[in-house]
Amino acid sequence: MNNMNDTGVVADPASSRTSRPHRLRRLAGTGLIAMLAAMVATTLAAALARAVGVDLKVPDGGETIPLPGFAVVTGFCSAVGIVIAVAVLRWSARPVQRFAWTAVSLTAISLVPPLLSGANTATTTALIGLHLVPALVMIPTLARSLRDRTD
Repeated sequence: MNNMNDTGVVADPASSRTSRPHRLRRLAGTGLIAMLAAMVATTLAAALARAVGVDLKVPDGGETIPLPGFAVVTGFCSAVGIVIAVAVLRWSARPVQRFAWTAVSLTAISLVPPLLSGANTATTTALIGLHLVPALVMIPTLARSLRDRTD
């Protein structure tokens, strides 16, 4: 018996061309929201550290790191993370694994300067924590967004 009414689903090549830009835009949008959340969380954590008596003074220059400086650096590094996520989504067959490996490696590398800064223990500990706060916001959010977009 030959049935001409096939109800199977066939992928439309035109729809796959429009889905990639949509996926990239959606990832970038999610990343920007996460970036703002990371900036706020890091700045609040720095303010809290100051409130409990951590001076956040780097010995080389002797100046205290201003609170807006935390937001700016967090924003810049988060933007780099978004670009990496977009790139692995675009060019990797396994974007979640590639992104997670890259992001965790870069986070680990970012912990080295506070350890080498020569700051007191409280400041060093606070700076390490202030590196981990945005990583805990950005990495899971972008990885989840990559996973949701790859079928």
